[in-house]
Amino acid sequence: MGKQGSFIKRITDNVLCVLLLIISFPIFIISAIAIKLDSEGPVFFVQERTGLGGKSFKIYKFRGMVNNALEIGPELTQLNDPRITRVGKFLRRTSIDEIPQLINVLKGEMSLIGPRPEIISITSNFDSRQKEVFKFKPGITGYSQINGRQKLSPEQRVKMEIEYYSKSNFWSDLMIVTSTIKVILNNEGNI
Repeated sequence: MGKQGSFIKRITDNVLCVLLLIISFPIFIISAIAIKLDSEGPVFFVQERTGLGGKSFKIYKFRGMVNNALEIGPELTQLNDPRITRVGKFLRRTSIDEIPQLINVLKGEMSLIGPRPEIISITSNFDSRQKEVFKFKPGITGYSQINGRQKLSPEQRVKMEIEYYSKSNFWSDLMIVTSTIKVILNNEGNI
């Protein structure tokens, strides 16, 4: 947490990330077993996303859809998407599917708090103003995640994230952490 790109933010991310991995380890194991028992395919969903500086990276999530979801449907999840598995519904509802992104944080590809990392097919169409979001390391949670989540269009998310992260600091990050807990518990903005 802290000013984007600061040494303090990186250290805070790493320390909190290690603590969160230790705390969530039982959930990690139970989720992996549940995914394997519920449907065929890998435990993790790995997808190319656009990150800091417009560079692509592989994001890790627990797989919440059928194994061939991208082959049989749209790239973005839809409301009442039939490709979501039984376990996937629970993982998405509780945001447990996001836990593997802690690995991305440790690798330095993401931060705990930052803009949502979008898929390349969306970011490849960004105009010069929207590309300003690439100045900030993407996060597991962030301003758009507590202010509309998946109900926002990518364009709406990017606009609010550019405005917010250019002024963010430790205290605003702390506000996002506390608001994220409320949003997850209330399942606000999730599809």
